[in-house]
Amino acid sequence: SADDWDAQMLFFLANGYRTVAHDRRGHGHSTQVDTGNDMDHYAADASAVVEHLDLRNAVHIGHSTGGGEVARYVARYGQPQGRVAKAVLVSSVPPLMLKTPNNPGGTPLSVFDGFRAALAANRAQFYRDVASGPFYG
Repeated sequence: SADDWDAQMLFFLANGYRTVAHDRRGHGHSTQVDTGNDMDHYAADASAVVEHLDLRNAVHIGHSTGGGEVARYVARYGQPQGRVAKAVLVSSVPPLMLKTPNNPGGTPLSVFDGFRAALAANRAQFYRDVASGPFYG
């Protein structure tokens, strides 16, 4: 939850670290958009924050989708720009979850189609079901 992340950020802040969290597009308090919700855009957005703040030697920590974002950011922007000291992935999804010929161990498209149908039918119930389903204990 956001409160858990806030507590963790406060812990690092109390121990001398600068902490920065961005509001990923389509999540949190940001504008709920239906475009750009993919790892390439998430990584580009993270890069824009890092560039704007001129962060160097940063430790990037990502949980769930944030882990995929960190992995894509580090590969595409962070390492080439020399701005990343470390990356921490916590219960992360990979940048590509879909089963494809190049990702044969991925999740079949039918699972995502089911998610979309459930979201369209009853968004609130979908979030209750996901939290009690296979993604969370």
